[in-house]
Amino acid sequence: MSNTDRPNPVNAGHYENFPVASVFLPARLRPAVRAIYAFARTADDFADEGEHPAEWRLARLAEYHAHLHALERGEPVDHPVFRDLAPHIRAHDLPYSLFHDLLDAFEQDCTKTRYAHFGEVMDYCRRSANPIGRLLLRLYGDRDAKHQAWSDGICSALQLINFLQDVAEDYRKGRIYLPQDEMAKFGISESQIGEGRADALWQQFMKGQIERAHRMLKAGAPLGRALKGRIGLEMRLIILGGDRILAQLHDSRGDMFAHRPRLGWRDGAVILWRGMFPGKSRSGQAQACGGGGCGH
Repeated sequence: MSNTDRPNPVNAGHYENFPVASVFLPARLRPAVRAIYAFARTADDFADEGEHPAEWRLARLAEYHAHLHALERGEPVDHPVFRDLAPHIRAHDLPYSLFHDLLDAFEQDCTKTRYAHFGEVMDYCRRSANPIGRLLLRLYGDRDAKHQAWSDGICSALQLINFLQDVAEDYRKGRIYLPQDEMAKFGISESQIGEGRADALWQQFMKGQIERAHRMLKAGAPLGRALKGRIGLEMRLIILGGDRILAQLHDSRGDMFAHRPRLGWRDGAVILWRGMFPGKSRSGQAQACGGGGCGH
């Protein structure tokens, strides 16, 4: 099996839950998924180019906006990412607005490094994560409004899970995606994150963050059963992967500093079994925190 055909989620930045050319996706959709991923991955890399000033990174993202506008006008674009992407946009009638939303989120990463409250975090998720799920649904030919709402819940939850497991890494990049007002409520300072100190207050703070992400993932989980065939299996595997990360965060009491969640082959085997045989477990519903529902 080649690297591009491995069924494991891509382990890179915000897109580690992106099903790039997974063997569980129908072969006809894999080129389109790869093209969308290339767009999102390269644009996200611009936002994370720390050695360049924000002005340089914003200029590169502005070029991506311009390329999209050119495609909208029916003009050719001489750029490898957009040459690959353009035919899939046309074939599947993919909304340009979703690609612009992704770029808006990456632009925000260049200028905004703190989030005052959870509403601001969710607004970021709406643009940084939810468009991916909606684009995938369009590839599947699914335009059901309820399915889109479930997808939004899953994608936002996965984005939150990435934030929770990457607290230390994001801090090194100068960013904190945790709500500032909730940190203050528990007396959590930025210096504590820098120190990697997971004391009792941090554990209580993280418990609430984990529980909220779990509720959101669980609310969207019916999508894994609603989508049929290999596409439904792919979605169940993505949901179960996020669920497994939450379970590890819960077991470590939120100490991702010392115990950053990682999915090994045993986790993969469990996820695959539950995804393939949802009737033999509660895999159609997210069951994070070791099956205990995070204390609910």
